[in-house]
Amino acid sequence: MNKYTKQLIVMLYKVFVYVTLFAVFFFGMSLRNIALQNISRTLATITLMYVLVFALMLSVYGNFKIGERKSKPIIYGAVVSVLVSDLAAYVQLMIMNTNLHNNPRLTFEHIDLLLMIVCVQSVLIIIFAYFGNYFYFKLYSPKHTLIIHDGVRSLKSITNYFERYKLQYRDPIILHCDDKEAVATTLSESEFVLLSVRDLTLRNSYIETCYECGISYAYIPAIADLVAFGGENIVFGDIPVIQVSNDGLTLGQRTWKRLLDLFVGFFGILLLIPVYVVVAIMIKLEDGGSVFFKQARYTVDGSVFSVYKFRTMKENVENYSSTSEDDRITKVGKFLRKVRLDELPQFINVMKGEMSVVGPRPEMLENVERYESELPEFRYRLQVKAGLTGIAQIEGRYNTSPEDKLKMDLLYIETFSIWMDIKLILQTLTVVFKKDSTEGFEKKK
Repeated sequence: MNKYTKQLIVMLYKVFVYVTLFAVFFFGMSLRNIALQNISRTLATITLMYVLVFALMLSVYGNFKIGERKSKPIIYGAVVSVLVSDLAAYVQLMIMNTNLHNNPRLTFEHIDLLLMIVCVQSVLIIIFAYFGNYFYFKLYSPKHTLIIHDGVRSLKSITNYFERYKLQYRDPIILHCDDKEAVATTLSESEFVLLSVRDLTLRNSYIETCYECGISYAYIPAIADLVAFGGENIVFGDIPVIQVSNDGLTLGQRTWKRLLDLFVGFFGILLLIPVYVVVAIMIKLEDGGSVFFKQARYTVDGSVFSVYKFRTMKENVENYSSTSEDDRITKVGKFLRKVRLDELPQFINVMKGEMSVVGPRPEMLENVERYESELPEFRYRLQVKAGLTGIAQIEGRYNTSPEDKLKMDLLYIETFSIWMDIKLILQTLTVVFKKDSTEGFEKKK
């Protein structure tokens, strides 16, 4: 079976999944809405609303990427996607059902039916995700994988990644770039190559070889690569160049970003008041100590502010970055950190203008000073306000290396857009399901 036939089969499977989820909503809601049982303006409007919102949510959560992601992340993203789509279409339907001849007042009825529909869709998503991945790997064999490195960077995180994705990649062959003969022989037989090479000339030669041979590849970017990500492809005369403007966010971008911060911050505080109250009671019941914790952190341009968090550690203990199995963390604190509720008070910092909803994580002063002494470029992340969420907070962990945190933050800064902020805010909803997202640093021996 050739690759295009396989791609067609996978595409048709995804279409089947989308149509089925769509049909469940409409069949369910039509049981109590006559307007959905016949061709009508209501049917057309609700269909358009559902399709648009569902497509938007899929673009945020990865388009049901069977074969590329594990089943659980696919399930989390798809469930949130159908939930938002169902709610949007349901609200639109209730509005259209409101008229002088039918319901003169807007009412939200049949909520029990809506919940039943979401439950059925969720069960189907679980089945589709697990079966889809199983079926995908019956079509596709694991790729022959080669890692070429220069010995500068630890390969632990890389090998751990491939260990988790054995169905996608065969046990990788790891070769040092100095072993030129072995690299040349193995490269030609590989289907996927990962480059951990800092020498640009050498890295580019591998990339050109992969491109020429039709081999998929990935490379670990240098900081210089990332600061050029926001560059514009233009032509000087007849010479193609990449022009990079280092002016930071424009006035328009800053204005829209601040408006988004105020909107999300206001409703974040308003809607989460019950959560604030419950968490405060939990903290008080455990040890009777203070509910909130304040600490000096860095934000844009190196200015210092006091970040607000729910207290997760015992009071009057030594202040340093948390470690794995840290005995300073309270029982309630462990739960709050696991589901990221400890950071909710940072909405107050957002409303005060000290933080943004999306941006680099606000680091402890001593950590920043230590990181900058080892990696002077770490200060580049202070070009924008610190954020409650961001690429590093979603994809990384507390114990992610300073260099990798910086790279993820630069990726955000250099490719900033309001749509990216909205996507990252929505993607944050699934972070609580990542078991390793709150891991602390290893204890020093």
